[in-house]
Amino acid sequence: MASTRPVANLPGHGCRVARLNYHPSGRFLGTACYDHSWRFWDLETSSEILHQEGHSGPVYSISFHRDGSLLATGGLDSYCRVWDLRTGRAVLFLEGHLKSVLSCDFAPDGYHLGTGSEDNSCKIWDLRQCKSIYSIPAHNNMVTFCKFAGTSNNSMLLTASYDSTAKVWSHKGWMPLKSLSGHDNKVMCVDCSWEKKYIVTASYDRTFKLWTNKSIS
Repeated sequence: MASTRPVANLPGHGCRVARLNYHPSGRFLGTACYDHSWRFWDLETSSEILHQEGHSGPVYSISFHRDGSLLATGGLDSYCRVWDLRTGRAVLFLEGHLKSVLSCDFAPDGYHLGTGSEDNSCKIWDLRQCKSIYSIPAHNNMVTFCKFAGTSNNSMLLTASYDSTAKVWSHKGWMPLKSLSGHDNKVMCVDCSWEKKYIVTASYDRTFKLWTNKSIS
C-alpha cells in the first residue's frame, strides 16, 4: 500500500458500526450499525446512497447476494430482512430465531440464506419459498458467524461459536462434516479460501488458526 492514511471518511452513523461488507462490484460498501439502521455507500464518490431503517434493535450483520441485487441484514431484534438495492425496500422478513441474529450469508446458488443466532442455531432459508427450510442445532452456545464457501455446484457451510469450535456442514443436506476444535475461548469468525483449500478461525484466545483441507475431510 502506498499510504497508511485513510483515503476517505464516511460519516453518518450515530453510534457503533457492528459490521461492514463490500458489494460484489467492489465499488460499494454496506455498513450495519447499532443505531438500528444500515447504509449503502459509493466508495468512488465517498457518498451515501441509501440509509434504511426497519429493525427494532441494532443491526449486527450484513451480507450481499452474489449478483449484487439484494442485501440481507440480521438484527439483535432476532429478525433477518432481505432488501432490494434497486428500490431500497425490504422484500423479505425472516422470522424464526428466538434470539439475536449475529450473522447472515447468501449461498452461492443464490436461492438460500444462512443465519447464525444467539439461540445456538443456524437456520437455512429458501428465498423462493420465503421460509426456513432447515434449522441446524449447530452449537452448544451462540453462533457468532456463518459463512458459505465454494461454488453453486460444490459448496459448504461454516459456523463459529462461543463454544470454542467452528464446524463445517454439507450443502445441501446440512450434515456435519467436521468440528474444528483447538481454540481455548470463543470463536468469533470463520472464513474459507476461494478454492476451499484453507479455513481460518479467529478467537477470543488472541489467536487465529489455519486449517487445511486434510483437517476438513
